[in-house]
Formats: sequence, C-alpha cells, structure tokens
Amino acid sequence: MEPKWWQKAVIYEIYTKSFKDSDGDGLGDLFGVIEKLPYLKELGIDCIWFTPIYPSPQVDNGYDVADYEDIEPAYGGMTAFKELLEKAHALGIRVVMDLVLNHSSDECRWFKESQSSRDDPKRDWYIWRSPREDGSEPNNWANKFNDGSGSAWTFDEKTGEYYLHNYAVKMPELNWESRGLREEVYRVIRGWLDMGVDGFRLDVITKLKKPPFVDSPKKPNPFGYVLDNEIQSCNPGLHEIIKELRENTWGLPQYDAFAVGEAGGVTEKNAEEFLSPKRGELETLYHFQIVSRNRPTVTLKAYKEIQDNWGQIFNRGSWTTEHLSNHDQARQVSRFGNDSSKYRKPSAKCLAMMTHVFPGTPFVYQGEEIGMTNVYFDSIDDYNDRYTLGDYAAAIRDGMTPEDALRKVRINSRDHARTPMQWDASENAGFTVPGARPWIKVNPNYREINVSSDRASSDSLFAFY
Repeated sequence: MEPKWWQKAVIYEIYTKSFKDSDGDGLGDLFGVIEKLPYLKELGIDCIWFTPIYPSPQVDNGYDVADYEDIEPAYGGMTAFKELLEKAHALGIRVVMDLVLNHSSDECRWFKESQSSRDDPKRDWYIWRSPREDGSEPNNWANKFNDGSGSAWTFDEKTGEYYLHNYAVKMPELNWESRGLREEVYRVIRGWLDMGVDGFRLDVITKLKKPPFVDSPKKPNPFGYVLDNEIQSCNPGLHEIIKELRENTWGLPQYDAFAVGEAGGVTEKNAEEFLSPKRGELETLYHFQIVSRNRPTVTLKAYKEIQDNWGQIFNRGSWTTEHLSNHDQARQVSRFGNDSSKYRKPSAKCLAMMTHVFPGTPFVYQGEEIGMTNVYFDSIDDYNDRYTLGDYAAAIRDGMTPEDALRKVRINSRDHARTPMQWDASENAGFTVPGARPWIKVNPNYREINVSSDRASSDSLFAFY
C-alpha cells in the first residue's frame, strides 16, 4: 500500500510568537513565517505544525482559545493565514493546526453563554457542579498550574455553581458529554479543512473523557487539593469520543488529512487501542515516555527499551512518531546531550540522527536545526510559562526563599523552548527590529548560536538536518 503523505513527511513545529516578528511589535507573527518559508523549504521540511494561532487572551500562550473560527489579530489575522496557506502549499509545504478541545478560554463566547444562566442552551457545553453542603468545591482536585487557590474548581456567583478547570482559572473544561458541543466542534473543524488545512495536532486528547467527580484518595497538598494525573487520562468512553470526532471531520473521504494526538497516559501497553487502523481513531500520536517533564533525562538503556517497544507497535501496522523536544520541553541538546561549546554540535547531530532514523514521522521543533539551548533567567519576572509561575508561587507559599524557588522551577521551565528564534547576531537575534522589546527575552547566547553563523560554518547543523 502506498504510504500516506504524513507517513513520508518531516513535520516542523512553529511557536508563532517566538519565530519571526515582521512588524516590530516584539511578537512573532504569520507574515514573519511567510518571510521564512524559503528557509523552511531549503531545510527540507514537508509540513508546518502551528501551535494555537486563534484569538486568545494568551493566559497560556494561545492554548486558551477565545474564538475557534478566526486567527489572532496580533499574528496578522485571517488575511495573513490565507496568504500563508497559499504560499506554503505552492512550495509543497502542508499546514497542520493545533486543536484545543479539552478546554477553552473563559472569554470564548461559548463559555459566556454557558455562564449566563443555568437554563442557557450551552450550559452543558462546560462542566458545572453544585457546591457541597458546606459551600466548598465539588471535589478535592487541584489544577495543574497552581493557579488561583490551587483548586480545579471556581465558584460562579451569578449562577451559584462551580466550573471545572484542570489548568488555569480562565481555562474552563469543555464537556464532551454534550451533543450540542460535539456538533459545533465538528462544524468548526470542517470549516478549517474546507479552507485547505491539512491536519491537526490534538491537544491533551486523552483527557476529553472525564472520570467520576469524586475525591481523589491521594494525599492532598498543604492547601487541601490533589493533583491526580492518573485519573485524568484514558478514561472509559474516550475511544468512542475520538472515533466519532474523526468520522465527522478529518476522516471524511473528501479530505486528505490526518491527526496526531498529544497522548498523555499512553504507553506501548495501550497505544494500539488508539492507533490500530482497524479502530479508526488516531493516525498517530506522540507519547511522553522519553520527554516527560517529570523525567529530566533518560538513560541509554531505557531509551533503547522504549524505542524497541514502539518499534514492535510500528511493525504490527500502527504508525508512530519521533521527537525529542517541543514547545513544552527543555531544549533537547541541553537535556539529552551536552550544550557546552565543545560538544553542543556533536550532541545536536547525534540527537537529530536519532530522531530521523527510527520508524515513524519525525517532528522537529523550531531552533533545533541550529542547536538552540536552554536559558536560565535571573529573575522570575522574566518568565512567562504558567507552570513555572505557578510552581514558583507554590514554593514561596511553602516557605522557600525566592532564590531557592527560582533555582528549582527554572530547571524544567517550558520557557527554555519559547525564547525567540535566533536568526543572526544583531540586536534581538534578528527576531525583531533593533530597539523593539521581544515578548520574552532572547537567550543571551544568540551571538554565538544563530542561523546565520551556523550556515556559514563548515560544521553546520542546518546542513546536517
């Protein structure tokens, strides 16, 4: 059987706000990506995956979607996206969008309507629960960002109920038990496919089916809440949701599209429940057995075992992916290699080779093709990542000194991967114009590590990729 296009592709992830700023406002945008399309074509990629570029208040850098049918004005709006789609396709580069289907922003019109009244038709599009008899939260769940009180529930004074948010307070969870929500989501997705989008990356797709809303038996934190990741993923009924989602959207015969799932809770033991072609769910997924934020590095022995396990799944007909970094992870050369001046390039080349020679579709994160490294800011004020800020606040509440708290939280900060792309040795690394202020600081090593200097080197990482 002839391989599908996505089985032959190299997919390049772009974190738009950190890629290239075209207008000097310090924020990367789609016109900046259009400017760099020839660079990406020369690199040899086949497809771009954009992290969310929808209108958003940016509480979690776009993963809090306010409008699922439009493009963020600060990125150039729909005009810029349609131009990018046309020019990318003309170069033979496909475009994959991020779909955030577990939660939205509280500024999304869906939530505003749901919040307006207990009788509103969209009330069941989100998860509302009555208080306990003492007025407290419906259960003891914590939110992952240590946001607000730390609870996964926030009380709404107007309607007298709590809404669920497993992440930030301003990111309410969507309710996939609602038929109205499902049909609206299907309509929205088909709209993007009809425009010419080639596929989707499905954010935290294994969490769409919620567990029973009861207390976790695990030990609570000092504030009385429990972050119980084990109960949040892969609950009974999830497969039916994903199958129906695919059958009504990208899996329809008129589209030559695919979806890759962000699959927390999936290992080699249950992967084929999602990936077997006979099941009609996901075309592929990426797991976290190597790159989990809770696993700072991985031994060679463990790496070989993991790859062998997933290779067996591949051999039985399911498609897999290869990646060592993304927008949620530390830089791969700093994490799995050696980012010293002597070993950075050999490490980066070794990791690139490992990503591209194993079975599956390789995913490359922006900047890895020049060996960008982690960054360690000296002030918490320079960080943006919600995990970093929430964990810092929690450490301070626990009595840790600001200095010790900063040292602790910056090790695994997602901002390692989110500093601006380093294009050249000029001010702001060529990401934005001189004198502008990038939305997050540039890594200070940009004068040595940048596209221009790498491509001029006889030992170029770009050339290796």
